[in-house]
Amino acid sequence: MNENLPPCPACSSAYTYEMGALLVCPECAHEWTPSAAAGQSAEDDGEKVIRDSVGNILADGDTVTVVKTLKVKGSPSGIKAGTKVRNIRLVDGVDGHDIDCKVDGFGPMQLKSSVVKRA
Repeated sequence: MNENLPPCPACSSAYTYEMGALLVCPECAHEWTPSAAAGQSAEDDGEKVIRDSVGNILADGDTVTVVKTLKVKGSPSGIKAGTKVRNIRLVDGVDGHDIDCKVDGFGPMQLKSSVVKRA
């Protein structure tokens, strides 16, 4: 067992362990890569990180849930809160719309990351 593992960055627990390519904290269930522990996260590398409404980092192919009812132009009813959207794609959209997706019953559209949470 390697005794030189760094403490958990979330809760500072000393009981971290390796699980494949990740480091895991058994107390708070936080997972991170050893390169992130060395201080080289995606935010430090200059890459744009897109977060959902509760702060989770989003990635291409994720499934998200809409957290509030959204009005859709040309539709009598909007997208209701709780609607699941599968296989999102992150883009540099216009006016803060940074998620490209297909919503069942509405078709292709762009959403803001501030109105979704990762499922």
